Amino acid sequence: MISTRKIWDLGASVGITLAAIGGVALGQASHDPANLAGERVRASVMEDPIPANKGALALEQSLVKLRTRASLLMIVAHPDDEDGGMLTYESRGQGVHTATLTLTRGEGGQNLMSGDFDDALGLVRTQELLAADRYLGVDQMFGTEVDFGFSKTKEEAFAKWTHERVLYDAVRAVRLYRPLVVTSVFQGGPTDGHGQHQVSGEMAQEVFNAAGDPKVFPEMGLEPWSPLKVYARVPFARVSEGKMYDYATNKSIPARFYNYVTNTWSNDTPKANVVVHEGEMSPVLGMSYVQFARKGLALQKTQIGEGIRMAPAGAFDVSYHRYGSRVKTADMEQSFFDGVDVTLEGIASLAPDGAEWLRPALKGIDEHAAAAGKLFAVERPERCAPELRDGLSALDTLIAKVQASGLQTSEKTNVLHELHVKRVQFNDALVEALGLRVIARMAADKPGACSEWVTPSCSAYVPVRVMNGSNEAVEVTSEWLSSAANSQGKEHVWAPGTGKVDPGKTLDYAFEYSSTNLRGSKSETSKTEDSRLTRPYFTRKDIEQAYYDINDPALRLSPQTPPECVWVKASYGGVPLTFGQVVLAPQMDPHGTDQPIAVVPSLSVAIRPSAGIIPLTEKTFTVSVRIHGDEQKGVNGRTHLSLPEGWRSEPQSADFAIGHAGESQMFSFQVTPSALTQKSYTLKAVAETASGATSEGFRPVGYKGLTLTNMYASATYRTRGVDVKVAQGLKVGYLPGTGDDVQASLENLGIHAATLALSDISEGRLSSYDVVVLGVRAYAANPGLVAANGKLQEYAKNGGVVIVQYNLSPFEYGPYPYSLGSAEKVVDEAAPVTILTPENSLLNWPNKITSRDFDGWVEERGHGFMETWDSQYIAPLETHDPGQDPQKGGLLITKTGKGVYIYEAFALYRQLPEGVPGAYRLFANLLSVGKHDSAK
Repeated sequence: MISTRKIWDLGASVGITLAAIGGVALGQASHDPANLAGERVRASVMEDPIPANKGALALEQSLVKLRTRASLLMIVAHPDDEDGGMLTYESRGQGVHTATLTLTRGEGGQNLMSGDFDDALGLVRTQELLAADRYLGVDQMFGTEVDFGFSKTKEEAFAKWTHERVLYDAVRAVRLYRPLVVTSVFQGGPTDGHGQHQVSGEMAQEVFNAAGDPKVFPEMGLEPWSPLKVYARVPFARVSEGKMYDYATNKSIPARFYNYVTNTWSNDTPKANVVVHEGEMSPVLGMSYVQFARKGLALQKTQIGEGIRMAPAGAFDVSYHRYGSRVKTADMEQSFFDGVDVTLEGIASLAPDGAEWLRPALKGIDEHAAAAGKLFAVERPERCAPELRDGLSALDTLIAKVQASGLQTSEKTNVLHELHVKRVQFNDALVEALGLRVIARMAADKPGACSEWVTPSCSAYVPVRVMNGSNEAVEVTSEWLSSAANSQGKEHVWAPGTGKVDPGKTLDYAFEYSSTNLRGSKSETSKTEDSRLTRPYFTRKDIEQAYYDINDPALRLSPQTPPECVWVKASYGGVPLTFGQVVLAPQMDPHGTDQPIAVVPSLSVAIRPSAGIIPLTEKTFTVSVRIHGDEQKGVNGRTHLSLPEGWRSEPQSADFAIGHAGESQMFSFQVTPSALTQKSYTLKAVAETASGATSEGFRPVGYKGLTLTNMYASATYRTRGVDVKVAQGLKVGYLPGTGDDVQASLENLGIHAATLALSDISEGRLSSYDVVVLGVRAYAANPGLVAANGKLQEYAKNGGVVIVQYNLSPFEYGPYPYSLGSAEKVVDEAAPVTILTPENSLLNWPNKITSRDFDGWVEERGHGFMETWDSQYIAPLETHDPGQDPQKGGLLITKTGKGVYIYEAFALYRQLPEGVPGAYRLFANLLSVGKHDSAK
């Protein structure tokens, strides 16, 4: 029998009296609502598919954690930078409390899975890294910095981000997590290559001293913390004969290394002080630590695609250099923690004034942990439960004593942090030993309730099941719903209900609630629906801003807006336990990935794409507007465009009638500009109902198999008048690559490109097209294209035009030899472009291309420039970054038979969706080349 309770109004019919969450007082919880410090129990994210994360295997690893206070924080620049093998070895093998601070979300990277770039790609890569982290067994934080694309120097990265911003994020991470050891993959110099890598390496060393200095960012409100040691990987770039290789510039420079802890230079290559044996076999994991980590890395598909080479069995050693230490240790160490007392008794070293009563208490707790380890048996994990219970009880007694003690504020903060972390570990181990779980999933078929999303106008019905998988009885004392989105903690709700859960039995009940309960009531936040929506807590005004604005400072560094959770407080032998699960959305696809519940608006409006151009020759153009409704009972209203002065649309407005939740309607507006000139314009779509108006929409970003994130965007269309012409009547075929919107952007030129299948090329069905365009990295996205390349060349020889956008090395598929080589790139979007062959028809018809056409570009000039090429090719353009050799391989053109072949590596795929005028003019010429007299 399922009991149902309605929770309608926070603070009204329900008293908010929650005193503790997983052992930490609410005041402390509100200071760190995202639980970045790891001082509170974390909710289960999903039905975890990783065997090592549940049951007896998870317990076996937890028992190792109980007996050490070792902690480590790694700082890197991007998702996939992390040394996964090392993190897995430390966390799962050595029981180290382990976290990663990743400065950016990888917004400027490539995307092998979808057409999402910039902020959308950042949301996707965030979820990929969180999925990978579940293999590594680490906690995750993200900085506020934005990956603005490949940077060749750290000076460029600091110019975009500022040194103060990056240091603030690093200091906040250290003061929250309070690690004994800080590490980095990068050492802060040219051997790191990518300038953003260099920044992360420098920060890992600078924070060693900065985090413990009370004069550094006192406004942060966090107690200073000084890590004991700091390391970075030994440089993996070539260093020999006094030279070191910088892969960012493809140059060798004098070998000099800087230590940001001691502020000293050295000509000697940093040597190994610690060697981590990542290839060591783990009996629990059934493979080596690095192999297990690679399974997690394989989930970061936007960067590596659908597969990754598994590390071979056997030795896999990675060396780290020590840059600073506050403890005495040997030159060659056995681990990062040599010279540090990482036993539980070692916690007493944080409070010398209380050592005489702390050490005996800690020793007793450790004895319970040791006894639990001796009793552990895979077939009977509950044998550990009594000792774990007694250890947890002793730990609670000690926490209360420390809180009531007269220890200095800093000593008390430091000791309580480690005790709270240890309490979470004891709690988790006992929950695992008893086989306790809670499942909370929104029902999709409850009449009258929300069915897929939660909206402000409907209530959701969530059955909850508490399971006891042990041979011991457990008493459930309460359960509640919580959201950490409000940093004051006012959204925590008691839902009184108790029950004894016998061995092997379940306790079933349900919540029925509205969105008011999920995100905080209107009276607590604002009068608008927006305050209750599930949306990222970080935004930026445009893609040129290289950092995020944060709408709740307390959430800074959180991977995402904390999700809604159902929590259960239980009692085992009089000792309180806490466990919970993220509230899951209905499982629409039985083979899909669990998704967290989300609150979405009743009505949203969108214009896609969000930017483009209007050729000056156009009298009208079309804007498409999508209205989406999630109101259960349907919603009626009217939509129109807010236009620049003097512009008009046909129709002026359109009525919509959405009959049920999840329905969308599309509307086309024919827009007539007034006195169109070469300047920027903004149009906005507005949807109005009796209850108000909105000009914002959302879309889930991600791909099948990944947790999705709802990305919100204003329903605006940025455009500008552009003097651009294109040959008339072009018939274009487009073979999609990986992650580009070029085909859709061609609509701005009046070209409706047909989508080609690989079979169209392999079977030679191309004669009806004037131009065939291959999408970005088309050869990687279409493995059969290499075999079909002969048909593509045959089409060109017969008079067609082939345009190949940039690809990855190796690449040797043109009509004449060329070599992509080291895949040079020009990352400065403002790098001067020199026109080498101004008389070339490609640059003169139908548009006269000048250096001004390369103004206003975004992200980069190009990627995958050719290194060498046959004399049959013409290279009409040259550009390069400061200090880089001239790069002429960004655009190659040659006649082949009766047709034309073009290799194009300038980043048009980034410029066209952003409405960059010169990119459209250049591409119009490429598309039109076959119609020019010189090509006939």
